[in-house]
Amino acid sequence: MRFSDNSKSRKPIHYGWIIVFTGVGILFACLGLGRFAIGMLLPSMGQSLNLSYSQMGFIGTGNFVGYMVSVLFSGMVADYLGARNTIFLGLLMVGSTMALVSQAMTFFQVMSLYTITGIGTGLTNMPLMGLISHWFLKSTRGRAAGTMLSGNGLAIVFAGVFVPWVNKAAGVEGWRIAWVSMAVICLVIALVALTFLRNDPAQKGLAPVGKKPGEENSKGQTARPLAPCQKQGGVSQKIMVYLGCIYFFFGATYSVYVTFIVTALVNEHGFGEGAAGSFWAVVGALSIFSGPMFGGLSDKIGRRKGLMMAYVLFTLVYTLAAAPWPNLFLYGSIILFGLIVWSIPTIMSAAVGDYMGPAQAAKALGFITLFFGAGQIVGPAIAGSLADVTGSFSVGFWLCAGLTALATLLSFFLKPPAAETP
Repeated sequence: MRFSDNSKSRKPIHYGWIIVFTGVGILFACLGLGRFAIGMLLPSMGQSLNLSYSQMGFIGTGNFVGYMVSVLFSGMVADYLGARNTIFLGLLMVGSTMALVSQAMTFFQVMSLYTITGIGTGLTNMPLMGLISHWFLKSTRGRAAGTMLSGNGLAIVFAGVFVPWVNKAAGVEGWRIAWVSMAVICLVIALVALTFLRNDPAQKGLAPVGKKPGEENSKGQTARPLAPCQKQGGVSQKIMVYLGCIYFFFGATYSVYVTFIVTALVNEHGFGEGAAGSFWAVVGALSIFSGPMFGGLSDKIGRRKGLMMAYVLFTLVYTLAAAPWPNLFLYGSIILFGLIVWSIPTIMSAAVGDYMGPAQAAKALGFITLFFGAGQIVGPAIAGSLADVTGSFSVGFWLCAGLTALATLLSFFLKPPAAETP
């Protein structure tokens, strides 16, 4: 089958969308199973290994430390091996370490292995998101990134149904079977990625998806490719640092929610593991639409307004989770979180392409992800420690609400790319 480079052509699918659909599977594995499934596994792991809330938090933090470490060198690895091979290597690392976690007997073994899982996740995710700027022009970049991120939601649905089912069948040690099963899925998807991914449209004799470069230039919509650490054409390191600061607050807050919301449902609100898993599956199902919805919205209204809207909604999510209100408000928090969870990563992935251009997008994304990673490191550790001291996750969720309110204010002052009008 041949693929066309024009959406109006008789041929229905541009190969760029094959990249996106392959990316859905890749994110299902590396982020969906490698990171977001941990929230469903922690209650049974905690019981089996006698973990405290602080230790649960540090397991999540270890994964985020590994992710941030990989951000420092994933760009260099991708330059040397190419994005396709780097993604394959990262998925092998994720799958292998997840299999080893299933055999762990102590907190330190779990944390060490899960830290390496984080390294593999970063090696997979960073080059993958960078491919978006190569395969898609600005007019479709947000929608493509959002569609790809729906893989995370599919994995959350899977974990919310699969983990309780395994635990019910296998008992307190069922979490080990769940880890092995998910590891096998990751390794299979690694082979799929190696088969279908391509580093650049030129390898298929195609142009990127979207409006022609000449058309975009005539409307003043295309930002020039600039190095993230150099001041040129109105785009500077200062803007990337500012974006990174905004991204920090997402990392620090969403990581708390995905790590502890299921544990809070089970230990504080009296939900059974199966019921909590059903709620987690609802989050995943709703989040499938989150990325495409906010990516397409930011294509139309701009990245700044998209970020502001998302952070206002996140503030509401954490407020509903923290306040001592009836469970109806908790249900609202969970549903709303699912609808918006991938909004910020989607907008950020598109924004770095807008500011930096395709050539520098992956490195720029890596740069701002350092801030995101720092947020992920401190968030679960602080929230877990606060829960040990207070006996509740409410204080941690209140802190998250305050941080996202601050992020809303920072987003308001974000400057548009030099080639755009406000």
